[in-house]
Amino acid sequence: MARRVLSVRPRAGARARTGSRALPTIEINGSFYSLQRPSSYAAWYDATPPGFVFAVKGNRFLTHMLKLRGIETPLANVLASGMFALREKLGPILWQFPPQLRFDADRVERFLSLLPHDTGHALAIARGHDEKLAFLALLRKYGVALVVADTAGKWPDIDAVTADFVYVRLHGEHELYASGYDDESLARWAARIRAWAKDGDVYCYFDNDIKVRAPFDAKRLMEMVGWTARPSTRSTGL
Repeated sequence: MARRVLSVRPRAGARARTGSRALPTIEINGSFYSLQRPSSYAAWYDATPPGFVFAVKGNRFLTHMLKLRGIETPLANVLASGMFALREKLGPILWQFPPQLRFDADRVERFLSLLPHDTGHALAIARGHDEKLAFLALLRKYGVALVVADTAGKWPDIDAVTADFVYVRLHGEHELYASGYDDESLARWAARIRAWAKDGDVYCYFDNDIKVRAPFDAKRLMEMVGWTARPSTRSTGL
Protein backbone atom coordinates (compact mmCIF):
# COMPACT_ATOMS: atom_id res chain seq x y z
CA MET A 1 0.00 0.00 0.00
CA ALA A 2 2.92 2.33 0.47
CA ARG A 3 4.27 2.02 -3.08
CA ARG A 4 3.89 4.94 -5.45
CA VAL A 5 3.12 4.35 -9.10
CA LEU A 6 2.06 6.32 -12.14
CA SER A 7 -1.59 5.38 -12.44
CA VAL A 8 -3.56 5.34 -15.66
CA ARG A 9 -7.27 4.74 -15.56
CA PRO A 10 -8.66 1.82 -17.52
CA ARG A 11 -11.16 0.01 -15.31
CA ALA A 12 -10.59 -3.39 -13.75
CA GLY A 13 -13.05 -6.15 -14.46
CA ALA A 14 -13.43 -8.36 -17.49
CA ARG A 15 -10.72 -6.31 -19.22
CA ALA A 16 -8.10 -6.71 -16.49
CA ARG A 17 -6.26 -9.45 -18.36
CA THR A 18 -6.23 -7.49 -21.64
CA GLY A 19 -5.21 -4.21 -20.00
CA SER A 20 -2.41 -5.82 -18.02
CA ARG A 21 -0.66 -6.80 -21.26
CA ALA A 22 0.01 -3.17 -22.14
CA LEU A 23 -0.22 -1.29 -18.84
CA PRO A 24 1.46 -1.69 -15.44
CA THR A 25 -1.52 -0.58 -13.33
CA ILE A 26 -5.31 -0.28 -13.40
CA GLU A 27 -7.70 1.68 -11.18
CA ILE A 28 -10.68 -0.32 -9.89
CA ASN A 29 -13.56 2.13 -10.21
CA GLY A 30 -16.45 -0.20 -9.38
CA SER A 31 -15.47 -0.22 -5.70
CA PHE A 32 -16.59 3.41 -5.57
CA TYR A 33 -20.19 2.43 -6.31
CA SER A 34 -20.46 -0.81 -4.36
CA LEU A 35 -18.39 -3.22 -2.29
CA GLN A 36 -16.81 -5.71 -4.68
CA ARG A 37 -16.81 -9.46 -4.21
CA PRO A 38 -13.72 -11.06 -2.61
CA SER A 39 -13.82 -13.54 -5.51
CA SER A 40 -13.54 -10.62 -7.98
CA TYR A 41 -10.40 -9.32 -6.32
CA ALA A 42 -8.94 -12.83 -6.34
CA ALA A 43 -9.80 -13.23 -10.02
CA TRP A 44 -8.15 -9.90 -10.89
CA TYR A 45 -5.07 -11.01 -9.03
CA ASP A 46 -4.93 -14.26 -11.01
CA ALA A 47 -5.58 -12.49 -14.33
CA THR A 48 -2.59 -10.15 -14.08
CA PRO A 49 1.17 -10.73 -14.27
CA PRO A 50 3.70 -10.43 -11.43
CA GLY A 51 4.50 -6.83 -10.56
CA PHE A 52 1.11 -5.52 -11.67
CA VAL A 53 -0.51 -2.94 -9.35
CA PHE A 54 -4.17 -2.15 -8.67
CA ALA A 55 -5.39 1.17 -7.30
CA VAL A 56 -8.71 0.75 -5.48
CA LYS A 57 -11.24 3.57 -5.32
CA GLY A 58 -12.77 4.01 -1.85
CA ASN A 59 -16.52 3.57 -1.48
CA ARG A 60 -18.71 6.65 -1.92
CA PHE A 61 -20.81 5.71 1.13
CA LEU A 62 -18.16 7.27 3.37
CA THR A 63 -17.48 10.39 1.32
CA HIS A 64 -20.72 11.22 -0.49
CA MET A 65 -23.40 9.87 1.84
CA LEU A 66 -21.92 10.02 5.34
CA LYS A 67 -19.76 12.99 4.30
CA LEU A 68 -16.92 11.72 6.51
CA ARG A 69 -19.08 11.58 9.67
CA GLY A 70 -19.37 8.39 11.72
CA ILE A 71 -17.27 6.37 9.30
CA GLU A 72 -15.34 4.09 11.66
CA THR A 73 -17.43 0.96 11.05
CA PRO A 74 -18.11 1.67 7.33
CA LEU A 75 -14.36 2.11 6.81
CA ALA A 76 -13.78 -1.26 8.47
CA ASN A 77 -16.42 -2.77 6.17
CA VAL A 78 -14.67 -1.38 3.09
CA LEU A 79 -11.30 -2.73 4.19
CA ALA A 80 -12.84 -6.10 5.04
CA SER A 81 -14.68 -6.42 1.70
CA GLY A 82 -11.96 -8.45 0.00
CA MET A 83 -9.40 -6.03 -1.44
CA PHE A 84 -6.58 -7.82 0.41
CA ALA A 85 -7.08 -10.73 -1.98
CA LEU A 86 -5.00 -8.56 -4.32
CA ARG A 87 -2.07 -9.32 -1.99
CA GLU A 88 1.17 -7.67 -3.12
CA LYS A 89 -0.63 -6.17 -6.15
CA LEU A 90 -2.66 -3.85 -3.92
CA GLY A 91 -1.44 -0.31 -4.50
CA PRO A 92 -2.93 3.02 -3.37
CA ILE A 93 -6.51 3.56 -2.23
CA LEU A 94 -8.18 6.59 -3.83
CA TRP A 95 -10.78 8.65 -1.94
CA GLN A 96 -12.90 11.08 -3.95
CA PHE A 97 -14.78 13.87 -2.16
CA PRO A 98 -18.10 15.22 -3.50
CA PRO A 99 -17.90 18.73 -5.01
CA GLN A 100 -20.49 20.09 -2.56
CA LEU A 101 -18.52 19.02 0.53
CA ARG A 102 -17.30 22.18 2.25
CA PHE A 103 -13.88 22.07 3.87
CA ASP A 104 -14.01 21.36 7.58
CA ALA A 105 -10.51 20.99 9.01
CA ASP A 106 -11.58 18.94 12.04
CA ARG A 107 -13.66 16.54 9.97
CA VAL A 108 -10.96 16.07 7.35
CA GLU A 109 -8.29 15.53 10.00
CA ARG A 110 -10.46 12.95 11.74
CA PHE A 111 -10.90 11.13 8.44
CA LEU A 112 -7.19 11.20 7.64
CA SER A 113 -6.30 9.97 11.11
CA LEU A 114 -8.46 6.86 10.57
CA LEU A 115 -6.87 5.81 7.28
CA PRO A 116 -4.34 2.96 7.45
CA HIS A 117 -0.83 3.47 6.12
CA ASP A 118 0.21 -0.19 5.85
CA THR A 119 -1.54 -3.51 5.40
CA GLY A 120 -1.08 -4.53 9.02
CA HIS A 121 -2.90 -1.44 10.23
CA ALA A 122 -5.57 -1.92 7.55
CA LEU A 123 -6.22 -5.50 8.63
CA ALA A 124 -6.54 -4.39 12.24
CA ILE A 125 -9.17 -1.83 11.24
CA ALA A 126 -10.97 -4.38 9.04
CA ARG A 127 -11.55 -6.62 12.05
CA GLY A 128 -13.96 -3.96 13.33
CA HIS A 129 -16.50 -4.65 10.57
CA ASP A 130 -20.14 -5.07 11.54
CA GLU A 131 -22.61 -7.95 11.05
CA LYS A 132 -23.58 -6.57 7.65
CA LEU A 133 -20.57 -8.27 6.08
CA ALA A 134 -21.64 -11.63 7.52
CA PHE A 135 -25.09 -11.10 6.00
CA LEU A 136 -23.52 -10.18 2.67
CA ALA A 137 -21.33 -13.28 2.82
CA LEU A 138 -24.43 -15.46 3.21
CA LEU A 139 -26.12 -13.75 0.28
CA ARG A 140 -23.03 -14.32 -1.87
CA LYS A 141 -22.86 -17.97 -0.78
CA TYR A 142 -26.35 -18.61 -2.13
CA GLY A 143 -26.22 -16.19 -5.05
CA VAL A 144 -28.98 -13.92 -3.76
CA ALA A 145 -28.93 -10.26 -4.76
CA LEU A 146 -29.26 -7.58 -2.09
CA VAL A 147 -31.72 -4.91 -3.24
CA VAL A 148 -30.13 -1.49 -3.75
CA ALA A 149 -32.85 0.90 -2.64
CA ASP A 150 -33.07 4.68 -2.74
CA THR A 151 -35.55 5.59 0.00
CA ALA A 152 -35.20 9.37 0.30
CA GLY A 153 -32.78 8.86 3.18
CA LYS A 154 -35.19 6.82 5.33
CA TRP A 155 -33.12 3.63 5.20
CA PRO A 156 -29.43 3.02 4.49
CA ASP A 157 -28.29 2.69 0.89
CA ILE A 158 -26.36 -0.59 0.89
CA ASP A 159 -25.07 -1.26 -2.60
CA ALA A 160 -23.03 -4.45 -2.23
CA VAL A 161 -23.09 -6.83 -5.21
CA THR A 162 -23.90 -10.31 -3.88
CA ALA A 163 -25.07 -12.16 -7.00
CA ASP A 164 -24.44 -12.20 -10.74
CA PHE A 165 -27.07 -9.48 -11.16
CA VAL A 166 -28.09 -6.26 -9.39
CA TYR A 167 -31.66 -5.32 -8.40
CA VAL A 168 -32.39 -1.59 -7.90
CA ARG A 169 -35.56 0.10 -6.55
CA LEU A 170 -35.83 3.90 -6.68
CA HIS A 171 -38.54 5.19 -4.35
CA GLY A 172 -37.95 8.93 -4.68
CA GLU A 173 -34.99 11.19 -4.10
CA HIS A 174 -36.44 13.57 -1.50
CA GLU A 175 -39.95 12.31 -0.66
CA LEU A 176 -40.65 8.60 -0.35
CA TYR A 177 -42.82 7.25 -3.20
CA ALA A 178 -43.59 10.76 -4.47
CA SER A 179 -40.64 12.89 -5.55
CA GLY A 180 -39.01 12.53 -8.94
CA TYR A 181 -35.36 12.60 -9.98
CA ASP A 182 -33.65 15.49 -11.73
CA ASP A 183 -31.09 14.93 -14.46
CA GLU A 184 -28.16 15.26 -12.07
CA SER A 185 -29.50 12.52 -9.80
CA LEU A 186 -30.39 10.27 -12.72
CA ALA A 187 -26.89 10.77 -14.13
CA ARG A 188 -25.41 9.47 -10.86
CA TRP A 189 -27.65 6.40 -10.98
CA ALA A 190 -26.77 5.89 -14.64
CA ALA A 191 -23.08 5.87 -13.73
CA ARG A 192 -23.65 3.25 -11.04
CA ILE A 193 -25.72 1.11 -13.37
CA ARG A 194 -23.08 1.23 -16.08
CA ALA A 195 -20.47 0.12 -13.53
CA TRP A 196 -22.63 -2.78 -12.32
CA ALA A 197 -23.54 -3.80 -15.87
CA LYS A 198 -19.90 -4.57 -16.64
CA ASP A 199 -20.18 -7.72 -14.53
CA GLY A 200 -23.82 -8.79 -14.96
CA ASP A 201 -27.44 -7.85 -15.57
CA VAL A 202 -29.05 -4.89 -13.81
CA TYR A 203 -32.77 -4.67 -13.06
CA CYS A 204 -33.91 -1.16 -12.11
CA TYR A 205 -37.47 -0.19 -11.13
CA PHE A 206 -39.02 3.09 -10.04
CA ASP A 207 -41.55 3.09 -7.19
CA ASN A 208 -42.22 6.83 -7.00
CA ASP A 209 -45.65 6.66 -8.58
CA ILE A 210 -47.80 8.79 -6.26
CA LYS A 211 -47.35 11.77 -8.58
CA VAL A 212 -46.91 9.62 -11.70
CA ARG A 213 -43.19 10.34 -11.92
CA ALA A 214 -42.05 6.73 -12.31
CA PRO A 215 -42.53 6.18 -16.08
CA PHE A 216 -40.94 9.51 -17.00
CA ASP A 217 -37.94 8.97 -14.71
CA ALA A 218 -37.54 5.43 -16.05
CA LYS A 219 -37.58 6.64 -19.66
CA ARG A 220 -35.02 9.36 -18.95
CA LEU A 221 -32.71 6.95 -17.09
CA MET A 222 -32.90 4.50 -19.99
CA GLU A 223 -31.81 7.27 -22.35
CA MET A 224 -28.84 8.13 -20.12
CA VAL A 225 -27.72 4.53 -19.83
CA GLY A 226 -28.25 3.91 -23.52
CA TRP A 227 -30.95 1.27 -23.17
CA THR A 228 -33.76 0.92 -25.67
CA ALA A 229 -37.07 -0.74 -24.96
CA ARG A 230 -37.40 -4.22 -26.40
CA PRO A 231 -40.65 -4.83 -28.31
CA SER A 232 -42.82 -7.45 -26.69
CA THR A 233 -43.31 -10.75 -28.50
CA ARG A 234 -46.28 -11.68 -26.30
CA SER A 235 -49.79 -11.11 -27.63
CA THR A 236 -51.54 -11.81 -24.33
CA GLY A 237 -50.67 -12.02 -20.69
CA LEU A 238 -50.52 -9.98 -17.51
